[in-house]
Amino acid sequence: MNFQLTEDQRALQDTARRFARAELPDLARELEEKDEPVSDEMRRRYAKMGFLGVNHPVKYGGLGLGNLEALIVLEEFARISGAVAFPVFEALVGPVKAIQRFGGDDLKGRILPKVAAGEMQVSVAMSEPDAGSGLTDLSTKAAETADGWVLDGHKRWTSGSGHAEGYVVYCRMSEQKGAKGIGALYVDKDADGVGFGLRENLMGFRGIPTRDIHFDSVAVPRENLIVPAGGFGKLMEAFDLERCGNATMSLGVAAGALEEVLAYVQERKQFGREIVEFQAVQLRLAEMATKVEAARLLIHRAASNAEGMPSILDSSIAKCFANEMTREVCGAAVQLMGGYGYHKGFGMEQRLRDSWAWGIAGGAIDIQKINIAAALVGRRFNQRG
Repeated sequence: MNFQLTEDQRALQDTARRFARAELPDLARELEEKDEPVSDEMRRRYAKMGFLGVNHPVKYGGLGLGNLEALIVLEEFARISGAVAFPVFEALVGPVKAIQRFGGDDLKGRILPKVAAGEMQVSVAMSEPDAGSGLTDLSTKAAETADGWVLDGHKRWTSGSGHAEGYVVYCRMSEQKGAKGIGALYVDKDADGVGFGLRENLMGFRGIPTRDIHFDSVAVPRENLIVPAGGFGKLMEAFDLERCGNATMSLGVAAGALEEVLAYVQERKQFGREIVEFQAVQLRLAEMATKVEAARLLIHRAASNAEGMPSILDSSIAKCFANEMTREVCGAAVQLMGGYGYHKGFGMEQRLRDSWAWGIAGGAIDIQKINIAAALVGRRFNQRG
């Protein structure tokens, strides 16, 4: 058991850190103010540095590294903001990994090289108006035809919706009830019958567009199949990596908050001395640092223990802890900075708003706790009982 990064991992981390800190702070402020996503041009710059293909196979334009390396890069971007990190999140730990793991050669050949090159972004369409935590209640349906499927339905809370060029759509592909009837298809943004709702106005997540998606008799070719009916378990297997990515976004937000508040308390003076001299401030800093380090260790453990994708137990523990941790750390940072923490011009209040989102997205905190309990006792719990 070695808690140190390898020399190559440290070099990758340093490259990502130098790029993020030199190129992204001004962009992050602009995306927050305008509520716009990272531009296509900037996304291609990410790609030229290799940041969008870290854990993709070399034959598809990636670096051929592991998921831990992907999470190391993601944290450095997330320290700046969730908006500038979102293209990295989608490329390295998002639904693209389901395509990579379970899609056919034709689909992988069409999608993965474009993602690694920054030419496209792929988002996941899971939730529906009546299916969020109860995801197996999906009503979006794919009816099989001679050439593939016809897709009809309505998706909600799709991050990247309307901006991403493609979507992994969870849908009901047979008449079997519950998880047994669910599979997934890849759908292009510009396919006939795909429509998008109005942009959602959220508490945080500015720069990460969220909209409803409507599928009205969308013809999906057979080669766009990712997993057939009955493949819900495989989709969740790939989603365990996305949980680790979600946890890493939480970690990055909190680690950035800690770094900023550490600088602040050594500059801000009250009663004639730096406020870091006060014991109450020291206690808060120690608590914040402990939580940040613990979250990082849990995330790295989940990635390192994995044989392929992280386990549901490891990924749920990491996500649950990191989601709660980032809210606590960012809240403490706002308090330590006082009025400056609450001021939009200093950015800490943005971190607090963004921190809250990750414990809702990708499976709410309490759902992760149910996953943890189920893994501990070795059986699933029927929430409909």
